[in-house]
Amino acid sequence: MPAVVGVLALQGAVGLHARALQRLGSSVREVRTAADLDAVDALVVPGGESTTMSKLLEANGLFDPLATRLAEGMPALGTCAGMILLAADVLDGRADQRCLGAIDIDVRRNAFGRQVDSFETDLQVIGLDEAPVHAVFIRAPVVDRVGSEVEVLAEVETRPVACRQGPVMVTAFHPELSSDLRIHELFVSRVLAA
Repeated sequence: MPAVVGVLALQGAVGLHARALQRLGSSVREVRTAADLDAVDALVVPGGESTTMSKLLEANGLFDPLATRLAEGMPALGTCAGMILLAADVLDGRADQRCLGAIDIDVRRNAFGRQVDSFETDLQVIGLDEAPVHAVFIRAPVVDRVGSEVEVLAEVETRPVACRQGPVMVTAFHPELSSDLRIHELFVSRVLAA
């Protein structure tokens, strides 16, 4: 039976992630409750506002069940705020902001600047063919510390912007805003299948 990929549907570009995964042939389910989480084999945590998403995870009774599933090895892809939520620590978050600790990185929110500093660039991503990925960065975080088990897949000016550790992959950019499906495909074909 093919894996069911959930998309955390509390905030962010849920529909765009779901359509990208469906175009790759994945079975997709939106996740809003602990029961929804029980029904999926992997999860995409989309961009949004990380402190708000952290509060919504708590308010919906999802934070602890999700942390448990991740600790048990559930594959996950986090993009932008999703990267912050999956990290070990956020360096400039609110005192009550929690991270899920699914990948051994520390991140800094909005490190590339405010909304007006958003940018697009072409990236070489390890694990993909030589054609660069056109990446959209919106109030993007950066990785400030990388643990020894973490593989850096892409960088902007020597700052990691895509990383992987075991079944967890994160990007500081928004692959769902591009017609290029290779980041989602990398997650589905290599991370989820591992």
